[in-house]
Amino acid sequence: MFILLISIVIGLFVAMLFLNVYFRMKVLRTYRKLVDNRVEFGAAHLFDRQKMETEIFPKYPHMKDDILTFVNHMRYSIRMATVLIALITLFGAVLMYFRE
Repeated sequence: MFILLISIVIGLFVAMLFLNVYFRMKVLRTYRKLVDNRVEFGAAHLFDRQKMETEIFPKYPHMKDDILTFVNHMRYSIRMATVLIALITLFGAVLMYFRE
């Protein structure tokens, strides 16, 4: 049981590392496009779609697809990281309980 739990925790760490590298590459590629076109928006716009649609899209209508891609990748990355951290914490707590 102990070996299985350690294997799961190690697997989750590897998954988190892979997820980080994968999304970092995807996000940075889109981010470079946005920087090259001087698109600027804040974290409030990232998490509030209505605010993004009213304030940012009218300023940069030609970059709407890239902005949406960037925002979706960021949101997905945050969601996946949150789930993986919760799972790692849960299995870590179980490991503490079953420690010999």
